[in-house]
Amino acid sequence: MLVLQDVNVYYGAIHALKGISMEVNEGEIVTLIGSNGAGKSTSLKTISGLLRPKEGNIKFNGIDLAHVPPQKIVSLGISQVPEGRRVFTNMSVLENLELGAYLRKEKSEIKKDIEKVYSLFPRLLERKGQLAGTLSGGEQQMLAMGRALMSRPKLVLLDEPSMGLAPILVKQIFSIIQEINKTGTTVLLVEQNAHMALSIADRAYVLETGKIVLSGSANELESSEEVRKAYLGG
Repeated sequence: MLVLQDVNVYYGAIHALKGISMEVNEGEIVTLIGSNGAGKSTSLKTISGLLRPKEGNIKFNGIDLAHVPPQKIVSLGISQVPEGRRVFTNMSVLENLELGAYLRKEKSEIKKDIEKVYSLFPRLLERKGQLAGTLSGGEQQMLAMGRALMSRPKLVLLDEPSMGLAPILVKQIFSIIQEINKTGTTVLLVEQNAHMALSIADRAYVLETGKIVLSGSANELESSEEVRKAYLGG
């Protein structure tokens, strides 16, 4: 579904991604793990068109994304849940969800999808009239995920969904990611909590200073001594 080939990205003179190649197949949960500054978020921003590669190819269902603007990438079926949630704080929960469907016209279908989001995240239904800025961190994460689903994506890019959340909420968010995947949405997950990410992923890539240094099935990487020492606390 998604293929990155020898992708190089720069921030000015800084070489942020150094020739990364990876793929995500339809129906999978694939995770990118690595320490802070390894290039995980940069990878997602490059896929969603917020950053442009200097060299290399990115193809989604055979379409070259090199010169496609971000809003067109959303209409092709890629939606991103950004790091730090980035909800519209002065708008209600419902208005945030409606904005997620801004490229769509069919009102009855949009309404159905809002109901689906509420069934995945019952807390959002309780809070639908509340300003997003008054929600807790966990509720804002749920809202950011729900908003991303409103464009009916084929592929969801999740950037650090567990950041700043209590352990009990982290478990809940990860079980919802599995739920979203079971309904047919492919997931590319960037996550500092390597243990949780590998527990739900099919495959994984390990990024270090802008390079992919390891890849394989999530089980292989979880039992790799190198990964255990560097990312799993022993």
